[in-house]
Amino acid sequence: MKEKVSFKRVISFGGAFIALIIGSGFATGQELMQYFSSYGKLGALSLVLVFALFYIVGTELITTGYEKHFENPNDIYTVVSGKYIGKFYDYFSVFFLFLSYTVMIAGAQATAMEQYNAPEYVGGVILAIFVMATVYFGLDKIVDIIGSIGPVIVILAIGVGTVSLILNFKNIPNAAGDLEMALNSGDLHVASTNPILAAGSYVGFNLIWLAGFLSTIGKELNSKKEGRLSIFTGSFGFSLASLLVSTAIYISISKVYSSQIPMLMLANDISPTLAHIFSVVIFFGIYTSAVPLLWNVVARFSEDGTKRYKMLTICLGIIGAIIGLTIHFNKLVNVVYVVNGYIGLVFGLFLIVRHFKRKFKA
Repeated sequence: MKEKVSFKRVISFGGAFIALIIGSGFATGQELMQYFSSYGKLGALSLVLVFALFYIVGTELITTGYEKHFENPNDIYTVVSGKYIGKFYDYFSVFFLFLSYTVMIAGAQATAMEQYNAPEYVGGVILAIFVMATVYFGLDKIVDIIGSIGPVIVILAIGVGTVSLILNFKNIPNAAGDLEMALNSGDLHVASTNPILAAGSYVGFNLIWLAGFLSTIGKELNSKKEGRLSIFTGSFGFSLASLLVSTAIYISISKVYSSQIPMLMLANDISPTLAHIFSVVIFFGIYTSAVPLLWNVVARFSEDGTKRYKMLTICLGIIGAIIGLTIHFNKLVNVVYVVNGYIGLVFGLFLIVRHFKRKFKA
C-alpha cells in the first residue's frame, strides 16, 4: 500500500528539526569551530558522518514515536534502551538541560563583552533575569513571538558565512598553517582527539534534545515514509549549512580562533553595523533557547504556577547563572557538550542497533 506523504509537512518537520539543533551555538560559531573547523579539511568528512548519524537516529526516533504515540515523550528512553538504562537517560536529560541553560548564560555574557565591551557579568545577568521572569510568570507567548527569530538566525549565519567565504577565499592556501598555529597556541579548544569521535559527540549531545521532540512529532505523521523524508530534509539542510559556516570559520581561523563568538568577528569584517544587528539576533536566539531549557527542568520537579515552581525557578535560575557567569563560554561548550555528547552517543548506539534490526525484519 502506498504511504501517504505531505511534502508541506516534510518541509515543516524538517525545518523544525533544523531549528531545534541549530540554536544559538550555531549562530555564535563556537560549536562549529570546536567540532568541525578545528579539524581543517577533515571537518568536512566529519559533517558527512554527522549527516548519516542524524538520519539514522532521527529516523528511528520519529518512527518509534509514530508507532507508540507516547503520552510522555521521555518514555522513548525506556522503549529504546530498557527500563533501567532508560530511567537513567530520563533523569540525565533533565540534568543536561540544566547544564545547557548555563551554557546559554555564558553565551550571552560573551556576546555582550565581545561586541559592546560590556563589563563582565552584564550580558549573563540580563539574560538570567529575563529568563527567570519569563518562566516565573509563565510568559510563554513572548517566547513564541520572539521564537520566530530562529529562521532569521539561520539566514544571517549562512549569509555571513557565504560573504566571508567569498571575501577570504584567497586565504585557503594558508588555512592549514594558520590552524596549526591556532592549535599550538592553546586558545583553540577542540571537541575530541579526532574528527570521528567529535562527530559522535556532536550527534550525542543533540540527541538529548531531539529524543522527546522527535518522538512527539512522530505522532503527527501521516506515514513512516513522511517521517524518513522529514529527517532526511532536516539532516541534509543542517549539515549543508554547517559545512558552509564551518568552512568560513576555517579559512579565517587566524582571526577568530581566540574569540568566544567567532561569527561576530566574521560579521564585523563585513560590516560593523551587520555585527551589531547580528549580536542582537544572537541574544534573542539565546533567550528563546534558554527559557524552555530552564522551564523543562523546573516543570519536571513541580507543577506549573505553584509556590514550589516559583521557588525552584529562582533557585535553579540563579545557580545556573552563577555557573555560566564564572566559566568562559568556549570552555563550557567544550566540557558540557562534549562530555555529555559521549553519554548521549551511547543512547545513539541503542538507536542504531534498533534501526538495523528493523531493516533486517522488513
